[in-house]
Amino acid sequence: MKSTIVIPNFNGIEYLEKCLDSILADTMEHPARILVIDNGSTDGSCELAERTPGVEVIRMGENRGFCEAVNTGIRASYTPYVILLNNDLTIEGGFVEAMEKALDKDPKAFSAGAQMRMMRAPDRMDNAGDYYCALGWAYDYGKGKKVSKRYQKPRRVFAACGGAAIYRRSILEQIGLFDERHFAYLEDVDIGYRARIYGYRNLYEPRALVYHAGSSVSGSKYNEFKTNLSSANSIYLIEKNMPPLQVLLNLPFLLPGFGIKFLFFCKKGLGKVYWKGLMRGFRIYYREGGREKHVSFRLRNLGNYMLIQWELWVNTARRFLG
Repeated sequence: MKSTIVIPNFNGIEYLEKCLDSILADTMEHPARILVIDNGSTDGSCELAERTPGVEVIRMGENRGFCEAVNTGIRASYTPYVILLNNDLTIEGGFVEAMEKALDKDPKAFSAGAQMRMMRAPDRMDNAGDYYCALGWAYDYGKGKKVSKRYQKPRRVFAACGGAAIYRRSILEQIGLFDERHFAYLEDVDIGYRARIYGYRNLYEPRALVYHAGSSVSGSKYNEFKTNLSSANSIYLIEKNMPPLQVLLNLPFLLPGFGIKFLFFCKKGLGKVYWKGLMRGFRIYYREGGREKHVSFRLRNLGNYMLIQWELWVNTARRFLG
């Protein structure tokens, strides 16, 4: 048994049973330990998981966020690999084996993300890797696009989407676990960014296929909860991972990038929420202990920073050219 599957759950009664059924079917052929970390659910989903043979449950007692739930699962694991799965998806057969083989083949790989398709529109992509660009934007590659050959080839990505990804536990122990100040959103980009600074790679593995419902916890694609957290984390992500000189280098991109986002959320009636979130991001870093999580610049990592910077520019073009 190489992997522990960690599933954070908060009131996931609508999807959790199908999620667990698909995992149990796959792990009959390729065994893995299954851990559900419950964030104080009140809808009966925690009890459902506890009644399911082959599934272990850790109760958090209250909603402490995605990151703390995931970290609890990682700390409770002992296998070389940890697979993170959202509670609102189902996996296809061969998923666990494909995920493990992706890391088996590349000792420098920190993570690998699955091919995620939309549950309600299976012919559409949900995620083919997380990308981050010089505008300060993170985005799901392929989101909403028709499933095609371009999404069926393994490749390197900026970060693996934490909704369906495998991580090498030994590297997590080296670079640190998920940053719990994120609570939720962008935590997967943050940890993938951190791994890149240390010289590791993040992969996309299309042979591991999942179908994802999406927005099952926050309720919709754009809402106050998600907008506030995402905007705060977008600032915190920059402050903790970019050295000051790199921030200055990217300012001509970052300022219009955040300006465009502000106007976008104003049109959605969430401009004030977005702005408050940005200010909260600075507060988290400068006043609430975020600086202790800053990735210190090391000269030996200069080449990694240069490669990351090149990708930030390339990913800006990729965002608009598709």
